[in-house]
Amino acid sequence: MQIETLKDLLNWTKAHHHNLSKCLEHCSDKNVDQRADMLLSFFAEHEGRLELLVDKTIESANKNALNTWCQEYIHKNSITTHKRCEEPFIDLNTSVVTELVFNLHSELLELYRFLYAQAGAPSVLNLLKQLIDLEEHEAMLMAKGANQLEDL
Repeated sequence: MQIETLKDLLNWTKAHHHNLSKCLEHCSDKNVDQRADMLLSFFAEHEGRLELLVDKTIESANKNALNTWCQEYIHKNSITTHKRCEEPFIDLNTSVVTELVFNLHSELLELYRFLYAQAGAPSVLNLLKQLIDLEEHEAMLMAKGANQLEDL
């Protein structure tokens, strides 16, 4: 998918969360570590939730903000895509799973923060702030859940 506008980026983000959710779900059934299985399922639910929330954001966002170009960052920086599940989480323990999932979220947040710093129009700032808040809030919930699982 070629990303040129914020709408393209949000559609890519939605697909990214969808694909990651399905991969985590797929791997959870195959991971022999019971805690890792539960964590993968937990993260899969949150990624699915993020997919729906990003979709609602697209529907409600200012159309001018969605049509804002954002190619500059995308062309200069690579973004980790998660298109196909090659079962990367099957043999991993909870700490490694958590690290990998949070690294993916950090990349998205870094992108949104960079775009926010470059934005000038209030509608674009508002949209990007909404995305930053959404990703940070879900990451916080995921971290809290992961920590509670470690306490079991």
